[in-house]
Amino acid sequence: MTYAPDEFSFLAEQARDAGVEGSLPRVRRLTTEAAGRGAISALAWGDAPPAITLLHGAGLNAHTWDVTVLASGMPALAIDLPGHGDSAWRADADYRARVIAPDVAAAIETWTEGPQLLVGHSLGGLTAAAVAALRPDLVSRLVIIDITPGIDPAAGPSQIRRFFAGPTDFASRDDLVERALAFGLGGSRRAAERGVFLNSRVRPDGRVEWKHHFAHLAAAALAVPSGAAVQAPAPALSEGGWDDLAATTAPVTLLRGERGYVTPEDAREFARRVPTASIETLPAGHNVQEEMPGALGARIRTLATA
Repeated sequence: MTYAPDEFSFLAEQARDAGVEGSLPRVRRLTTEAAGRGAISALAWGDAPPAITLLHGAGLNAHTWDVTVLASGMPALAIDLPGHGDSAWRADADYRARVIAPDVAAAIETWTEGPQLLVGHSLGGLTAAAVAALRPDLVSRLVIIDITPGIDPAAGPSQIRRFFAGPTDFASRDDLVERALAFGLGGSRRAAERGVFLNSRVRPDGRVEWKHHFAHLAAAALAVPSGAAVQAPAPALSEGGWDDLAATTAPVTLLRGERGYVTPEDAREFARRVPTASIETLPAGHNVQEEMPGALGARIRTLATA
């Protein structure tokens, strides 16, 4: 397989496939240090200060928002959460929303010039709620995509869990692509190649590994004897989420996929606990930003300009 020379080489193809017209905005990679915990990285879209900031879900990275941002037509900041993308892995492997929220908030403060429409998917949604509670001055509106507190943001179909709980390194990216396709993941071969390229890296020894720490934690968990403690268990990732939403002063919107993680019962519980929130159901699964990025980008633009 022929790989793109850099992380932005797929953008023209993605825009064309999604029917996004016009010239591509400028996009660049930003990096800052998180108070001794390593780098926090992000993608900045457009020449104007960001109007929206986006936080991805577990196992993903900032590029999951590429087409959504293109479709929105707005200046944006897409952050790699700690342990994902080009951001550093935490030495304590603790990726609970409230734990990583201060570093995410500091990055938003560094790279934006005013309150943001803060959009978070899955683990990013819980983190966005924690940021909104911690730093209300940074958030003008909170949009949570297909997650509520109490739902495991690292859950998913069993084949995805088995896929990431496999080997932690590979001889080549081609091996990763073949593995993804064998598990029925990635869609087309081209989409799988793009996803693997953007979510993996080549180590100095020439081996290829996933960028996100969760794959390595999943593999390590399989090696833990039955009954032994596993560091940073996934259900704890949502710890404190309802309290964070109760403390959020910005308007809240929940966008749930009708085939996603948030069931109608979960949505009713969200409405009960956050009575001022608006709730919308979209014809998608959990990864709304990858299944219907154009429509999501348009909806985000509407919310940002309301």
